[in-house]
Amino acid sequence: MRDATVDELPVEPLDPDTLELPEPYELLMPLEPPEIWCAGVTYERSRNARIEESRIDVYSLVYDADRPEIFLKDANCRRTVGPGRPIGVRADSNWDVPEPEIALVLGANGRIAGYTIGNDVSSRAIEGENPLYLPQAKLFAGACAIGPAVLAADGEPHEFEIGLRIFAADGEELFAGETSTTRMQRSFEELVDWLRRDNPVPAGSVLLTGTGLVPPDEFTLEAGQRVEIHVPGIGTLVNPVGRAADLMTED
Repeated sequence: MRDATVDELPVEPLDPDTLELPEPYELLMPLEPPEIWCAGVTYERSRNARIEESRIDVYSLVYDADRPEIFLKDANCRRTVGPGRPIGVRADSNWDVPEPEIALVLGANGRIAGYTIGNDVSSRAIEGENPLYLPQAKLFAGACAIGPAVLAADGEPHEFEIGLRIFAADGEELFAGETSTTRMQRSFEELVDWLRRDNPVPAGSVLLTGTGLVPPDEFTLEAGQRVEIHVPGIGTLVNPVGRAADLMTED
């Protein structure tokens, strides 16, 4: 049955820069990928940050190697949220960061069908303790966010500017930075090719392509903060920060 009250509420045109909606409306995830994958150490800034946190130079070997770092971030969207929903930080980590990235939406046969924004929330403390702890540093409730929209691919090469802003609960800006995909060590097509080698990735899956924005070492995400990732042509992905334990849902 239709809700006449909601149907009759006026909806102002969306701001194409932010895609913000008036209350009581809210944006949902633009798609629910069957799988979400991530590529790591694809920017020099990411390589340097990983070396600093772990004091191990294995990340330089990955950065310069033919084979990239690729790992599964989520399946069936159990750890992934959309615009406006809380991302999580682990209770057993005291150093956590957002990782703003361009996310590729894959069609049949690995074709790049579109682009969206991804946030590969990570524990630098856990990964820095030992690189073999990568799954625990990357997989937990609210560890990924995507949205707010998908930019359809047109077959032409795309370059994106990526901006990150983090705010305290009182609105104070804690960090701001920007980067560009022109600084990537690898191309989108190269990452997709490696992802699909002997690996059956279903159409509709998403591949996050790595981050070139890492807050300074003295910063950590905390519950109550807000993360905004802006990419011209796609919009702004906004997520509050909560505790991962509070985001757990029953099977």
